[in-house]
Amino acid sequence: MPLTWAEYIEVYQGDPSKAWEDYYTYGGLPQVVLAPTREGKADILTELYELVYIKDIVERNNIKDTESLSELISVLASQTGSLTNTEKIANTFTSIKKISNGTINSYIKYLEDAFLIKKAERYDIKGKKHIGALRKYYFEDVGLRNAKLGFRETEVNHIMEAIVFNELRYRGYSVSVGIVEMNYTNEKGTRAKKQLEVDFYAKRHDRSFYIQCTLSLKDAGKRAQEERPFMLIKDSFRKIIIVEDDVIAHNDENGIFIVSIRDFLSRKELVEI
Repeated sequence: MPLTWAEYIEVYQGDPSKAWEDYYTYGGLPQVVLAPTREGKADILTELYELVYIKDIVERNNIKDTESLSELISVLASQTGSLTNTEKIANTFTSIKKISNGTINSYIKYLEDAFLIKKAERYDIKGKKHIGALRKYYFEDVGLRNAKLGFRETEVNHIMEAIVFNELRYRGYSVSVGIVEMNYTNEKGTRAKKQLEVDFYAKRHDRSFYIQCTLSLKDAGKRAQEERPFMLIKDSFRKIIIVEDDVIAHNDENGIFIVSIRDFLSRKELVEI
């Protein structure tokens, strides 16, 4: 695994005010972290991606259709933080050439075996079981993900989610995408159900908790949206919202713990009490 934020900040040699931006843009691979310029970091990541990861995957698995493999990786990179399955992925391919679900599954397995991506399954919180074929894929290093996309699609909210996912795994948690069902009255006046998503359900032998990731809670509507799934969960596991804003870690009036991304990543004791 790449360096965690806590490890990264110990060896980071740049402007401290730019450390977080550099981390979510260029990731935590040691060679990249120690490169003195952003141009150098980008060059190293591009070379690592093309000459180490992809070359190894292609040669080890005797892949002939390298164009489809490349497009698959682009699709997964663009869909970071989005629920998907092989059928959805196949439908997003821009090439005329069709690729089967079986081939996509094989290629994804190769990418997982090479530690390029990791999947998060959906988990029914009330039913306490994993469900369905939809899942999310996260790059194990966000810098490699950004390099594949030419550093064009650096949506901080999705990348922050990937960093939190990887941090939880580093701390020994199994991590799933939480799903909770809500009853409501639709526009026809009849009762209906819909599923709300909790970004992560993290479980370890000694504790479990739920996490939402968002850039900010300054907007009341956004705060209500992030807290709504938590209000439907009746167990006593801790509920946490991680924000990019600099905030003082605290419990709000609903008992939800609010913490900044940098405090979450560097001060494990805030969460694991």
